Amino acid sequence: MSEAGGGRGCGSSVPQRAPWSLVAATAAFCLVSATSVWTAGAAPMSREERQKLGNQVLEMFDHAYGNYMEHAYPADELMPLTCRGRVRGQEPSRGDVDDALGKFSLTLIDSLDTLVVLNKTKEFEDAVRKVLRDVNLDNDVVVSVFETNIRVLGGLLGGHSLAIMLKEKGEHMQWYNDELLQMAKQLGYKLLPAFNTTSGLPYPRINLKFGIRKPEARTGTETDTCTACAGTLILEFAALSRFTGATIFEEYARKALDFLWEKRQRSSNLVGVTINIHTGDWVRKDSGVGAGIDSYYEYLLKAYVLLGDDSFLERFNTHYDAIMRYISQPPLLLDVHIHKPMLNARTWMDALLAFFPGLQVLKGDIRPAIETHEMLYQVIKKHNFLPEAFTTDFRVHWAQHPLRPEFAESTYFLYKATGDPYYLEVGKTLIENLNKYARVPCGFAAMKDVRTGSHEDRMDSFFLAEMFKYLYLLFADKEDIIFDIEDYIFTTEAHLLPLWLSTTNQSISKKNTTSEYTELDDSNFDWTCPNTQILFPNDPLYAQSIREPLKNVVDKSCPRGIIRVREESFRSGAKPPLRARDFMATNPEHLEILKKMGVSLIHLKDGRVQLVQHAIQAASSIDAEDGLRFMQEMIELSSQQQKEQQLPPRAVQIVSHPFFGRVVLTAGPAQFGLDLSKHKETRGFVASSKPYNGCSELTNPEAVMGKIALIQRGQCMFAEKARNIQNAGAIGGIVIDDNEGSSSDTAPLFQMAGDGKDTDDIKIPMLFLFSKEGSIILDAIREYEEVEVLLSDKAKDRDPEMESEEQPSSENDSQDQSAEEITPSSQEVGLVEQESPEESSLNSEPESSSPADTDNAASVSASEQNSNPMENHETTSLDGECSDLDNQLQEQSETEEDSNPNVSWGKKVQPIDSILADWNEDIEAFEMMEKDEL
Repeated sequence: MSEAGGGRGCGSSVPQRAPWSLVAATAAFCLVSATSVWTAGAAPMSREERQKLGNQVLEMFDHAYGNYMEHAYPADELMPLTCRGRVRGQEPSRGDVDDALGKFSLTLIDSLDTLVVLNKTKEFEDAVRKVLRDVNLDNDVVVSVFETNIRVLGGLLGGHSLAIMLKEKGEHMQWYNDELLQMAKQLGYKLLPAFNTTSGLPYPRINLKFGIRKPEARTGTETDTCTACAGTLILEFAALSRFTGATIFEEYARKALDFLWEKRQRSSNLVGVTINIHTGDWVRKDSGVGAGIDSYYEYLLKAYVLLGDDSFLERFNTHYDAIMRYISQPPLLLDVHIHKPMLNARTWMDALLAFFPGLQVLKGDIRPAIETHEMLYQVIKKHNFLPEAFTTDFRVHWAQHPLRPEFAESTYFLYKATGDPYYLEVGKTLIENLNKYARVPCGFAAMKDVRTGSHEDRMDSFFLAEMFKYLYLLFADKEDIIFDIEDYIFTTEAHLLPLWLSTTNQSISKKNTTSEYTELDDSNFDWTCPNTQILFPNDPLYAQSIREPLKNVVDKSCPRGIIRVREESFRSGAKPPLRARDFMATNPEHLEILKKMGVSLIHLKDGRVQLVQHAIQAASSIDAEDGLRFMQEMIELSSQQQKEQQLPPRAVQIVSHPFFGRVVLTAGPAQFGLDLSKHKETRGFVASSKPYNGCSELTNPEAVMGKIALIQRGQCMFAEKARNIQNAGAIGGIVIDDNEGSSSDTAPLFQMAGDGKDTDDIKIPMLFLFSKEGSIILDAIREYEEVEVLLSDKAKDRDPEMESEEQPSSENDSQDQSAEEITPSSQEVGLVEQESPEESSLNSEPESSSPADTDNAASVSASEQNSNPMENHETTSLDGECSDLDNQLQEQSETEEDSNPNVSWGKKVQPIDSILADWNEDIEAFEMMEKDEL
């Protein structure tokens, strides 16, 4: 996000076509002046406390950066659990995540300008020397064009920007002669072949050494790219052109943006997630502000700030109007279909949209920014971190959290715009949670599961490039920063580019390709940076008044609109609808009710029963709604039966010196023995059993008595191992996978089954660790001998007394917070598969077995021929959790009115061929959408 907003002035104080220098200066003034205006809404934080928190951020950065340099450099990333560097090809592949790694010391380059912001000029000078000496940009490796641009090219340019600033000050970098810029130019030319397409959209990947479409390049056959991947280049490429005078970079980036603009959906003015780079056809037609699109919108606004080209602002405002019309459902931001923007495309949100409130601050639209930010903060307070995806009723959809900085980014910009000390308290919470749950001896580890507190051996470069930068700036006074940050714009990776580039080497023709508009809400054009005179008129509690109704939004009760209407009709004598729990396939009356609801029952040859709903065959709209509810209840019942045989992941937490609970490993559960979710956790020192496989009576019972035994997988049943260590006096057992290199990062969760016999005699807890996680414990034993662990259903709070002996004083100020009990919900396992709005189906199996080796997901066996996750809405679950049923049924009804030629309550009659074509288009798009991952 940009520090120095931009646009058409601060309210009416700047003409609509003001000289760019005036606009930039005024934009900077907007954010700065707001800080001095706003003084109420929360208890002020003293300068001493802000300085204390700022110093804590500095210590945290030193911990992360120092461990990277000690244990990982020159590798791209640090693996904080195993204290070593992640080198491409030497670790199990993580798929697209590894496309950011190019064997070019990624974390060091990404951290360059952060060092200067944190006033670590000596470390910055040393880091620049290391980059110039050690980094090779000519490696035979395939990398993401998008990630390489924002992290490496942006990192080099940000480093160059601050290097020349320091040189001008005369204290540091006097030897510097644009060496980082020359490296950036070299990298820019390496990326240019990716743009060799008829559309001008770049290929998503390129080989740093061999380019595109050569046999040795191993890339160039791709046909699709994401909108953000193609639309997040203009800042870095234009800056490179302005710095060097080589116009080709800016020209290529502009051409890609022009093409995306021309391919927007003209009636909705929205863009899809994925586009064909050769034809320009939309491959995924869902649209939102999160993953796949996010920084495209960000760069349109910031391109206007940096380059002063009005067409970029006009495009942004056009898109923003569409976002506020269709995607923004305050405080939610929900994906929609670009051709049918009134139709929600999914019922969950991803963590990347957390940047959007910050962008709205630059736009000057503060109210929805406050609302969405507060909703996100409520989710964080519930789960300690923002899950990678969460549902509209705020349950976990994807449980990972890779230490993303977007929420901290928006917190910083909201504080800059409002001056409300509430946002300082939000930042304090982020610091406490990072130290309490993510800090490990060798850095900070990403969360594998926010519910259990388990870790992933991962510390992405963006954590150092962005998180500490935004947190430090949040608490810093102007005099704490050695340069004027208002003179720079932030890229999406928080790299700093100087605003004076707007008047440098302006040889690019600014042809305005923005020519077609729909009628827009004038309020979207009033300002592009916050005008405190308008935003907070005589109301010092403005932000608080917006947040107040949202303070319990995550725990709100279920909406009861349609349900209440139905209950009133029942009291008037109508018969209640058939509930799934009461349904009997042999009851003729029940079958007749199904028919009335448009639900058909089909007996399959393999013994299963398939239910299919055709809403257009229902007797009335109310019956169609009842049929939809019945289908959802049936899916919930089926999944509930499967979930009863599935167990959630468990946690192994190392609590002894020097870990003190900082390292949490994801563990597979056992279907026998002590259930850690119902009983107190088991804590004890670990000891290896002899024999190590645990398949016979132990020869070292004195070593494992009263301890947690370590056993190797293989050669006998898990239950037999458990009995042998239990007989030797062990209080628990950890089975370590014998498949060397296996990891929970790349393999589905393993669940240990019994031996087919009665296992009630096993009273101790048993957990399973893959080889990689198990080796962390084994390595700890070799180094420290005495290693104590905690076996639990989720990570517990650390021991503050033990931790205080090891932690610096700055960390002891964190307030301990009890980990909130969060039970896994059906949301994250993708239980519901339904057809188009007019058709849904469910295959119900009479029995299901619980395998020994299983992923932690219970899935309904559903018809796949026409499955459409578009209607994957939540229902009232059997355990009483809330749902958005009312909204869903309303959308269902609206969809039927628009597309059903046989229903009398509809408005228009459409040809059946047109309806089927629309369905097929939607089904195809959403099937691809559901397969996509962040």
